[in-house]
Amino acid sequence: MKRKLSALLAAASVLAVSACGGGSPSGGGGETGGGETAGGSGGNGDLTPITVGVIPIVDTAPIWLGKEKGFFAEEGLKLELQTTSGGAAAVPGVVSGDFDFAFGNVVSIMVAADKGLGLEFVTNGASSAGLEGDGFSAVVVNEDSPIKSPADLEGKKVSVNNLSNIGDTTISHVVEEDGGDPSKVEFVEVGFPDAPAALANGQVDAAWILEPFLSSALEDGARVVSYNFYETHENLDIAGYFTGTEKMKNNPEMVEKFRAAMTHSLQYAQEHPEEVRKIVGTYTEISKKLRQEMVLPEYRAKFNREATELLGNAAAKYGTLSEPPNLDKILP
Repeated sequence: MKRKLSALLAAASVLAVSACGGGSPSGGGGETGGGETAGGSGGNGDLTPITVGVIPIVDTAPIWLGKEKGFFAEEGLKLELQTTSGGAAAVPGVVSGDFDFAFGNVVSIMVAADKGLGLEFVTNGASSAGLEGDGFSAVVVNEDSPIKSPADLEGKKVSVNNLSNIGDTTISHVVEEDGGDPSKVEFVEVGFPDAPAALANGQVDAAWILEPFLSSALEDGARVVSYNFYETHENLDIAGYFTGTEKMKNNPEMVEKFRAAMTHSLQYAQEHPEEVRKIVGTYTEISKKLRQEMVLPEYRAKFNREATELLGNAAAKYGTLSEPPNLDKILP
């Protein structure tokens, strides 16, 4: 049965400016060169520098690819990418001005709006793959684990990359749909790159992992308990690129240039999956074999408003939001 709904992100994380991630990942910085100078009018000196916070996972492949291909330079932008651990770090990065734009999950922005922080999406970024019984996001356990279904996660320790976020909310939803009590699941914070090892070493009973780390975990013998995104909604929009409302008002030209470059990047990534698999190897350590096997998300610029509304209602249901969000204030 298809399960609809879910999402979230704690207010404390939203306001914790110190949680910002930093530093470009190894391999990614080297892609700046030719792409940055090949496109825009007038050359490097005429490019406007922008900093974007991203998570080094397959979801953000389009922006890395767009940088390499020169799509941002074509719009007159000199793109610098800085890595974060997730939406909990990306939101304060934009609020503080460390990032001009950032990649974050939909619930992060809903929570920010709920707390009075002016943030808006510029474009969508990654959506569920829409493949029944498969996907780029999953809750996994060790092969010999007694956990067989989402309901069995009750009373167990489950890792997510950020607490009170889209991961633990969607997991809570599938646990409840399967007849379990989500309030009895113990969520712990473990970054996606470290989650497979935490699972293998017995530090957690189950781990929520996204590609490209999911393929690596499955290769090492992990077993899927739930494809939590797909089982929440088959066309769930997971995350997008956002900025502050003030930047929207005060620098609309930059915002529109970023929107155009990001839309081009998303379209290109959707049409060139092999290039997506290749670029992921420049900012992660995932092997070529696993990159060929991993499931890719869908990349589209427009949001599925119906699915996003379901997500917002779920966030309110689980107490993440004081009330369902006003999507007109956060969606493009």
